[in-house]
Amino acid sequence: MDSQQSSKTPWLTLRPQIITITRAKAVGMLLGALLLSGAIEAAPRKKVKVAEPQAFGARADLMRFGAALAAEQGWDVEQLQTQLAQARSLPVVQKLIMPAPAGQAKDWAAYRARFIEPRRLRAGLAFWEQNEGALSRAEAIYGVPAALIAGLIGVETFYGQITGGFRTLDALTTLGFDFPAGRSDRSAYFRAELVEFLKLCHREGLDPLAVKGSYAGAIGWPQFMPGSWTRYAIDFDGDGHVDLVNSPADAIGSVANYLVQHGWQRGMPTHYSLAMPMATSARAQLLAPDILPSFTAAQLQQLGAVISEAAQEHDGLLAVVELQNGRAAPSFSLGTANFYALTRYNWSSYYAFAVIELGQGLVKLRQAR
Repeated sequence: MDSQQSSKTPWLTLRPQIITITRAKAVGMLLGALLLSGAIEAAPRKKVKVAEPQAFGARADLMRFGAALAAEQGWDVEQLQTQLAQARSLPVVQKLIMPAPAGQAKDWAAYRARFIEPRRLRAGLAFWEQNEGALSRAEAIYGVPAALIAGLIGVETFYGQITGGFRTLDALTTLGFDFPAGRSDRSAYFRAELVEFLKLCHREGLDPLAVKGSYAGAIGWPQFMPGSWTRYAIDFDGDGHVDLVNSPADAIGSVANYLVQHGWQRGMPTHYSLAMPMATSARAQLLAPDILPSFTAAQLQQLGAVISEAAQEHDGLLAVVELQNGRAAPSFSLGTANFYALTRYNWSSYYAFAVIELGQGLVKLRQAR
């Protein structure tokens, strides 16, 4: 659920150009050459002090939390409090959890380009080939297409290559006990996730100081929060353990199970096409529920939307999904209950379409082989 990966810039084609060197440029080039040769020395750089993360230590509120949890679970209180005392408060986590600055227009093409790109597609093909059995089995059992599962894991962690470098204990303790001011306080949620994380470590025999994940505390190939691991993760490789860090099969089965538990329906498309009505009031009415399916096909048509034949035959509610395209006109689609289930993984229509289109891209490449 924490997918902030970025892809590298595509190769650029360099063409010969006529270059005019000004006197200032010439002086700069000469100074650069002298610096490289050692004829002159660069001025010493000013050292910038970066605040080191501080351990929470025996902070009273954290120690009370540990004592209560140990008593509730029947754990060794001293051992748990010692582990919690080693958690570090991370300023970078406090910064990353803040909402993005307002004012910048969303751009679906730019967002899409981060995920549907050659390196990720190649990694996805390799992932599918190596885990074809688990993907096929998950599709058969849960009704979630293999392409969608592969697309989701690719968007989340680049097929296990980017799973996060923050100690989960640090991230969750920081957000649970030092949640930053300036946005709605979610410290209670992260304290609950810290409880789930410690239970998970105890249950699976993991060292709480060794597990790493995202800045928000999500873990493993599918980036499950600890609470989601407890509720939705499954042992899909049959080894008797649920391991989302080292077992792609467990990740595949757990993603499929998560989506089914959040309303995924076998055989239902994720979206349909439509043309929006011209009337401003009708558009506003259609967009008001956002990605929550709220309209029947008949209601959409009554409001002036032109929908596809497949959408007209859809049995269930639909949502009008908007994707902004920077300064260009936005794009619109009709999202089904399955599209909505996909957004339960990450509350974003851009995310959901990136997952869908990455999966579709993988299918096309596999068919072209």
